[in-house]
Amino acid sequence: MALLPVPDAKARLLDRARPLERTEVIPLTEAKGRVLAVDLAARLTQPPFHASAMDGYALRATDAPEIGSELAVIGTASAGHAFDGVVGEKQAVRIFTGAPLPEGADSILIQEDAEVLDGGRIRTRFEVTIGRHVRPRGQDFAEGDVVLPAGTVMDFAHMTVAAAMNHPTLSVYRRPRVAVLATGDELLPPGANPGPSQIIASNTFGISALVRDNGGEIVDLGIVKDRQEDIAAAIDKARAAGVDVLVTLGGASVGDHDLVQATLKSAGMELDFWRIAMRPGKPLMVGSLGDMHVLGLPGNPVASLVTGMLFLEPLVRQLARWPERQRLVSGLTANRLSANDQRQDYLRAKLRRDEAGALVAEVFNKQDSSMMKIFSQADALIVRPPHAPELPAGAPCQLLLIRPFIQT
Repeated sequence: MALLPVPDAKARLLDRARPLERTEVIPLTEAKGRVLAVDLAARLTQPPFHASAMDGYALRATDAPEIGSELAVIGTASAGHAFDGVVGEKQAVRIFTGAPLPEGADSILIQEDAEVLDGGRIRTRFEVTIGRHVRPRGQDFAEGDVVLPAGTVMDFAHMTVAAAMNHPTLSVYRRPRVAVLATGDELLPPGANPGPSQIIASNTFGISALVRDNGGEIVDLGIVKDRQEDIAAAIDKARAAGVDVLVTLGGASVGDHDLVQATLKSAGMELDFWRIAMRPGKPLMVGSLGDMHVLGLPGNPVASLVTGMLFLEPLVRQLARWPERQRLVSGLTANRLSANDQRQDYLRAKLRRDEAGALVAEVFNKQDSSMMKIFSQADALIVRPPHAPELPAGAPCQLLLIRPFIQT
């Protein structure tokens, strides 16, 4: 099978990914990152009454037409404690922010603009206009207003307004469930003491974090040995758990010890494609097992993370109904880059800004796909298309951000 270009591979993967339809009701406290399944309308009006926006005095604007007007203070109103009375001619009520505007009053004179006199009186130091410093009833929203439409991805601001609309629970779409399976006789979990031929498994943790960052939840299938019966048992667990995506880490090629693809085919997987024209990450496998998407990522850690960003991230976001994340930005190269072959390269680089504010990417000297430390230090990947010509230092280039870049 010929190597598939990266854009074609991504399009084929996402073409058959349908956003999840099942919904559930959750507490508002757990709504961060969840997607509303229905329009969210206000259950009350906010504010529910005309309210003071400042500390000061509630009065009638006609009683203070000019600086130096004097009024009698007849009571106090504070948040949660309204003044039980009516403001009449040449009267005022001491009022605090958030308190209901007393009946009869139409304006607020802020306390800095009031001179306190003896005998419970004040003198104005500023002209008063009708409605000044008053928050009208329903200024924010009215009962029945749809404030958050279906499809909203809930963040801290959305959660605040949902609470203000008096919603303790929300109807949301279910999160995509992603099973992660690491394979290899050489792998041990963190904390173990590896033998002479063993290493610590790391990919699961980065891939799981990537899934959670993009609206999914993880079913960890652990590490299984390179035995077909063990891999088949893990696949059965994924099916029984009703996951939406099965991600395998390593073993998806066709070598003597790469049994994942063969085992999945025996279980009924329909292989869509594998082997992508990219570096790192060529041995990527995509297929389906019934309604379950199957994504076989390379075993090398950096290749696994790069393909995770390019393929797993958009798949999970599409299933979760999250908008596509825009990681691609323009920049300049700090180094000379040699001409490229038939594969699309993703080169780890550090970023800085030049005097004009442009992003400048300096490539790491070593790009081996097993070197996790360099990936953790990189800010972005320089994207080199197939057959790209040599680039001099300072030439325009395309960057795939690993994380938001903020220069310190």
